[in-house]
Amino acid sequence: MACLALLLALISPRLALFATWLLSDILGRAFDGWLLPVLGFFLLPWTTLAYAFMWNNATNEVVGFEWFIVIVALLADLASHGSTARGRG
Repeated sequence: MACLALLLALISPRLALFATWLLSDILGRAFDGWLLPVLGFFLLPWTTLAYAFMWNNATNEVVGFEWFIVIVALLADLASHGSTARGRG
């Protein structure tokens, strides 16, 4: 599942989030409710996807180097928003 999600994320992180939600319970284990994944789908899809996959480990928490992956995903989301705003101006 992780390889498929990674391939889909290269095409579209929102498509990868939708496929992850549809085909597995990774998002349900990483997030307590439905609000954060829905907000993440629209606002920060890379970060939401990275957090969910980093949470899905033996300890069910994000620790150590996993936070680096989540921060890189956050920077990718922010860069995406910044490049979109710059393209409009």
